[in-house]
Amino acid sequence: MTDSGVVIAGRYRLADRVGEGAMGAVWRAGDERLGRVVAVKRLGIDDPRAMREARVAARLRHPCAVTVHDVVDTAEGTYLIMEYVPLSLAALLQGGRTPPVAQVAGIGAQVASALAAAHELDIVHRDVTPGNILLGPGQTAKIADFGISHAPGEATVTAAGYIAGTPAYLAPEVAGGAEATPASDVYSLGATLYAALEGKPPYGKEPSTAAMLMRIVGGEIGPPRRSGPLTGLLLRMLRRNPAERPTMAQVHAELAPPRPRPAALPVLSPVTGPDPWQPVRRGGRRWRAAVVLGLAAAGLAGGGMLAGYAAGGDHAVTGTPDLVAAPSMCEARFEVTGSWPGGYEGRVTVRNVDTAAIDGWAVRWAQPGGHTVNHLWNGRMAQHGEEITVTGVGLAAGGSTSFGLVAGVHSDNPVLPAVACQSS
Repeated sequence: MTDSGVVIAGRYRLADRVGEGAMGAVWRAGDERLGRVVAVKRLGIDDPRAMREARVAARLRHPCAVTVHDVVDTAEGTYLIMEYVPLSLAALLQGGRTPPVAQVAGIGAQVASALAAAHELDIVHRDVTPGNILLGPGQTAKIADFGISHAPGEATVTAAGYIAGTPAYLAPEVAGGAEATPASDVYSLGATLYAALEGKPPYGKEPSTAAMLMRIVGGEIGPPRRSGPLTGLLLRMLRRNPAERPTMAQVHAELAPPRPRPAALPVLSPVTGPDPWQPVRRGGRRWRAAVVLGLAAAGLAGGGMLAGYAAGGDHAVTGTPDLVAAPSMCEARFEVTGSWPGGYEGRVTVRNVDTAAIDGWAVRWAQPGGHTVNHLWNGRMAQHGEEITVTGVGLAAGGSTSFGLVAGVHSDNPVLPAVACQSS
């Protein structure tokens, strides 16, 4: 059984389980050789889908497709080592949240770009869903999980009569038993964008797979009500006849042209003064620094994820947090590394400022109103009421480490947390 702390291939230390892919469990892990965070997907022993996904990813090599770093075979199974991207579109949509049209257009443009490149190589993804679209910092969206894709030169990984893919997002011809084609991917991307805007897939949700497939094969979708300028494109992507759908390259071309962009997110100027890593005793606080939100609304077609975020200014993360260190031998610094409507990704850097090693550290903060920590990595978190404590192992003199988190924001004018570090 795979547990937190286990080291795979003498290199990849598993941290926490972050989800389930089409092929198996996915873990966040640390690459101890290169000092980076990676995603590790565990499959069965000699599972052909691991090498298949790795080969497809190696052929595609697109900035909007998740990178596969390595394939590792062990006695327990096969592990796929991939680029780690902290948030999925499915997670963003939890709770019935619907992003702005511009944000959905930006996500769709990036994914369509990667899938158009795949189709040029005769690769059909076959499982385009919100769960397989990953959202990272810097306005990025990436398509993941090519494990059940169809590619020339690759043996099939599904049995005869088996329908590959997620039922609610299948094209009608695939739900009826036909082979998936590039046009099927177009439909699935359209269904995914429809769900992002409307809060549910085109044919709704059914507890039974058979009932869902019957509805897709014989039913009619309702026109989207919240898609604004994307309505015409979505309806063409969702046409029942595959020949009447646009190609993925055409989808990308329609989503990619610049649209009116809202104002950029504010950039907070750093506080002038000493190096923020140098202790300064002032009113009981050793130092202050500003978190610079280096996030602009330009650069992502269709307004972009963060452009859409800026448009919903009532939800923007604002304010300059205090970066507080208790009277101890460690200091902590909080920074935002990415944001989207209703949430953000943050990183807290912990540094030992003493000339001797410390045995451990604890970073504490009072959770601002409306904030919830949904995921945390590279640390152990405990919460008591509104107070959150993250602990870690010792640090050498002058050494530093960091942990990351994904937080939800559910208030009108949220402020960022003020963090304090205590050594032990």
